[in-house]
Order: sequence, then C-alpha cells, then structure tokens
Amino acid sequence: MSSVTRRIRRTAAIAVALAAGSAPLLAGTASAHTGDATHAGHGSTVASAALAKGLYQSAYSERNHVLWATTAVGRPPVTSSALLKVDPRTLSVRAAYTPPVTDAATGAVEAVYGVAVDDEHNTVWTTNTRDNSVAVYSQRTGRHLATLPNVAHAREIVVDERHDLAWASGFGDGSVVAFDTRTFKEKKRVTVEGAAPTGLAVNERTGTVYAADLNGDRLIAVSPHAKDPSFIPAGDGPISVALSADGRTAYAADQTAGGVSVVDLRGKTVTRSIPTGAGALSVAADARTGRVLVANRTDGDVTVVDPRRGAVVETLATGANPNHVTVDRGTAYVVDKSGAGPEGQDQVHRIRIGR
Repeated sequence: MSSVTRRIRRTAAIAVALAAGSAPLLAGTASAHTGDATHAGHGSTVASAALAKGLYQSAYSERNHVLWATTAVGRPPVTSSALLKVDPRTLSVRAAYTPPVTDAATGAVEAVYGVAVDDEHNTVWTTNTRDNSVAVYSQRTGRHLATLPNVAHAREIVVDERHDLAWASGFGDGSVVAFDTRTFKEKKRVTVEGAAPTGLAVNERTGTVYAADLNGDRLIAVSPHAKDPSFIPAGDGPISVALSADGRTAYAADQTAGGVSVVDLRGKTVTRSIPTGAGALSVAADARTGRVLVANRTDGDVTVVDPRRGAVVETLATGANPNHVTVDRGTAYVVDKSGAGPEGQDQVHRIRIGR
C-alpha cells in the first residue's frame, strides 16, 4: 500500500471519528447472525440477542456478574441514551439508567459511549463524548455520581483498580487523563500534540497505560510516575489496544491495515502483523485461553487469533457492524450496530472461546 493511500485512509478514519461519537468506524455490509447458541469451528460457540438501539461499548463486572453496555442514538442534541445493566446469561436488560439532562430546552442528555467498570469501588465509568467529559455511576443503584469535565471528545476509559485510577482518552486534543477513582479528582494529564488517542489498556502491575494513536501509527505509553510519555510503534491505523496476561505484549487493532499487530513493549517493535478483516475496530485478549479477538467492522465478523502462532484460528459470524469486544475468563461479549432486531435494535453476542 502506498504512503498516499495510507494517508487518505487515515484521514477518512479521523474524519469519521470526529463525527461519530466515541466510535471512529468504517461502514459495514455483512449480514447479521442471530438466534440461540450455535457451534463454530474449533469449539467456540456464539449466542446472540437483540438488545437496544444505538449500542456502542460494553464492560463486564465480575463482582456483580453484570454486563454494562452504553447506548446513544442520533446526533446532537442527543435525547436518547442509556446505561444498560445486562444479564450475561440471558442477554436481557435488567435495568436501564438515563444520563442526566444537560439542556432542558432540547431534552439533550449527557450521552454515554465508552464504558469501564471499577469493581473495587462498585462503580461504572463512562465517556460522554458529545459533552467532552466522563461520568461515574453506582453499580448498585445506577445513580449518577459525578461528571468530570475537560476531556476533549472523550472516547474510551479504562480502570486501574490497583492504583485507584481511571484513564480516559481525549481524542479531540491528544490527551490522556487520569482520575482518582475514590475522590473523582483529576490526577494526571498528558497531551501529545497532533496525536489522536483512541483505545486504552492498562498494566495494573506497573500502572502504565497504553493509548492507541490513530493519527501516529503508534502506542502512547503513560506512566503515573513519569512526567513525559514514551512512544512505541504499532501497525497502520491503530484504534484499539489490549495487553497479554504478563503485560509484555500489546495487541493493536489496526483499522487501516485490517489486522492486528503484535507489539513487543520492552523491545518497542512490531513482531507480527496478522490480517484479520476489513475495518478492524476493537481488540481484546483473553488471559484464560491466550486468544486475541478482533471485531472487524466492515467484514461484519469477529476473528480469533492465536498470537503465538501468528495465525487466525476462527472467524465467527456476528451481526453486521460489530462495534466493540470485551473478554472475561474465556467468554467474550460483542456489541454490534446491525439494527437487526425486530424493532431495529442492535445486538449483543456472547462467545464461549474455544481452545
């Protein structure tokens, strides 16, 4: 691929990111997969259910055995948004919590997009992309606890329970911002001129957070103890990042390249580039099986990768436009933007990962 072609594709991706809330995405055309659990190759199973319109991301709470999902519908003023409490066994909604109203005249709400759980403090953190802020909710009651401003085009959020920090990516101004999960006060802010930080992953042993820089084909590494960030090469158009169980390897979903890059964090080199599918958008690593899952937005499927072999071992059908994947102990949850439900709902898919 020529440098001109790469530049054109990256420019298009960034333009979509600025216009599409918390999810910079490419259009997809794949058909939806619905219904009860079905067997796929190599032992994985997929169960799917219509959930709600406007799904964006999800996060699993081990403490409460709950899948939290965000929804937001339409462009500003966004009047329809909810934080959903989903039963991971039945894939049904237990409760829906509406964000606070920000404009009484229009009915606009503080729409939620990115999401992460803090099981230590029993809270849920969201990014409120349209309002350039993040918010905190109670997992027990769903009550809105706080809104924390000044995160420009806040896209994703990740929680480091060991160090009591929540990190958010500010796509709008190249910032990575940390908040104290006990006091909700801002603790650290690093801004990289010209960067476009999107996905985040944190190593709770070291406290270092890694941000995928969509604009720079790199990872931005921010330590809570260092003044300045460091930079690590990634693939073409990195938009999401996950870490291996030992924290030595990063996996970047490369949207422009349509694959996942395997990054040696100590050596600061890309050791493998594995094609997964067009519009690779979200990546998650499973500590139990060692597998890496990539949601391919344009191809409308999820790829299961064995990073040791550097090979794709499964391609699983999901709904069209898979938007986000999260993993917990051998089980992955994928939300899509297929609109394939009977009333136009998007879907959630539960994947029991084969070995």
